[in-house]
Amino acid sequence: MADYRLYGAETSPYSEKVRAALRYKGVEFDWVSRSVATEADFRALAPVPTVPLLISPGAVARQDSTAMLASLEADHPEPATIPDDPACAALALILEDYGDEWLNKAMFNARWGQSPDREVAAQRLLEQLFAGNPPASRAEEVEKIADRMSGRLPLVGAGGSNGEILQKSFQRFTELLNTHLKETLFIFGGRPSAADFSLAAQYKQMLGDPTPGEWLKDRAPFVVEWCAFMDDPKPGAPFKPLAELEETLLPLFKEEVAKTYLVWAAANSENASKRRKKLKVKIERKSFDQDTQKYAAKAFKSVKKAIDKMKAGDSLTAFFKAAGITQF
Repeated sequence: MADYRLYGAETSPYSEKVRAALRYKGVEFDWVSRSVATEADFRALAPVPTVPLLISPGAVARQDSTAMLASLEADHPEPATIPDDPACAALALILEDYGDEWLNKAMFNARWGQSPDREVAAQRLLEQLFAGNPPASRAEEVEKIADRMSGRLPLVGAGGSNGEILQKSFQRFTELLNTHLKETLFIFGGRPSAADFSLAAQYKQMLGDPTPGEWLKDRAPFVVEWCAFMDDPKPGAPFKPLAELEETLLPLFKEEVAKTYLVWAAANSENASKRRKKLKVKIERKSFDQDTQKYAAKAFKSVKKAIDKMKAGDSLTAFFKAAGITQF
């Protein structure tokens, strides 16, 4: 048995995020797919019943994918996942959180908010749970899974009028990212950052769903190729400084991140600090409503704190100003 053990699921973007990072770091690990057969072992180790769960030497069991990547970087610094340019390192943290907390909403919305995607995803989930040997009542179980997951749309902040906002946001971000990836192997140069692992994991899920998958293949070929490479990425060259990336990186922040995710994250964070249960925020003149997400607020606070410590200097300040995100 390897020193590292990752309990996960092919249907979980956060599991794929961590698995890709372990592969990139060259860490030997055992992949344990969560299923009926492995559920007892998983429950005995997991503080909460969600994947991923990483068991590693001399550390408590972890279930936060961002913390897992940070721990891997500390224990296995090469090949690095933190850009050399402190400004790029700060932007990578923002994009990682964008993937984990905002793009995930778009993925969930596309998967469980429409047909045939929800039925296809439910079938995949059933296959995973029963390790390829689904029960005789397969059709009934698929319907139950689809109904249960569709019912979670409001909790995630997806579905309804939110769904329209998320769909537009996803498409805009993707087209901007596709333009950026025409010029660079990874988002910040010749090797992946936490942003690459986070975003690619969400996109890989959408590539497995009929509707977003076809759209991505038609409209974002560079994103599709990058996703395939991110399954088991290898460093190709050093990171680039912000000055060499800014032409195509700035529009990602100015035209999308500043208009959607940061507006939502700031409002959600304020709501959590004031213990308000319901969030109502205007995103591009439309109302985005959901329950306040305490965990997301904690993650956003951590990102802000980490960026404050980086002292990235004038280049980051200028980028924030140009992107219109200084207030966040």
